[in-house]
Amino acid sequence: MKKFLLILAACVFIFNFGLAQPAKGLKVFISVDMEGISGIVTSEECDRSAADDYQYFRRIMSLEANAAVEGALAAGASEVWVRDAHGSARNILPDLLDKRSKLIRDWSGAPQAMMDGIDKTFDAVVFVGYHAKSGTPDATIEHTMSSSRITDIKINGISLPEAGINALIAGYYDIPVVFAAGDKALCDQAKKLFGEVETVAVKEGVGGAAICLQPEVSREKIKAGVTNALQNLDKYKPYKLAPPYKLVLIFKVEKLAYNAQFYPGAKRTGDWEITYESNDLMDVINAGQWFLKQ
Repeated sequence: MKKFLLILAACVFIFNFGLAQPAKGLKVFISVDMEGISGIVTSEECDRSAADDYQYFRRIMSLEANAAVEGALAAGASEVWVRDAHGSARNILPDLLDKRSKLIRDWSGAPQAMMDGIDKTFDAVVFVGYHAKSGTPDATIEHTMSSSRITDIKINGISLPEAGINALIAGYYDIPVVFAAGDKALCDQAKKLFGEVETVAVKEGVGGAAICLQPEVSREKIKAGVTNALQNLDKYKPYKLAPPYKLVLIFKVEKLAYNAQFYPGAKRTGDWEITYESNDLMDVINAGQWFLKQ
């Protein structure tokens, strides 16, 4: 009997402590872009002016965002915020999100932009619908912030996709990025930058085409991936770079580089290149946003 009780106690211990536990009480921030959503292969499908395609894919975007919400709630999260982070920031259909979530729509003008609303009260960050940086081969609608203005953005010598820039903003508040969904090229870049991160590739670029998962399958994988990530939160670390911070931005239009050099502290370091340095990351992020909006 004594031996039986010892075995029973061991089983209870393993069940309670040896397996992934619900992420009770977590506050989760979900940033949602559109180019990395299932099935999307052209910029027109993300454009509000393309009525039929856009209306269809904004619904798919909304459902993938909700899959991430469901995954967070299934892990035991108590508060989930969704940041619509594409174009007008008025793409996600609110009634397709779980009623326990909160949705941030439109742009406030804050430098956090795609991460607007985040603060130190959050425990984890999730990216959905993200895409690879400008110039990435076999990537779907690859670009960095602006497909018509920017060739590359580097901070401390590291060429960053939007996921990298936004992860630095999360890291500023000591919050890890635990999950990213998008095309395979984006998932590869996220793993290279962050090291430990759960990813779901909903499609894989092949030149200008893409091999896509069926949207329902993508949603199942996103939900499961977010749940798993949050149940193993200790695995993930905030993405940070050491100060001072050196921003190098390479434009596609010479006029933009000319204009940007007049921003206080900015230097024109090449025909198409602007450099800005600061010991404060958010100062650098704010400068970068100004360069993009000019």
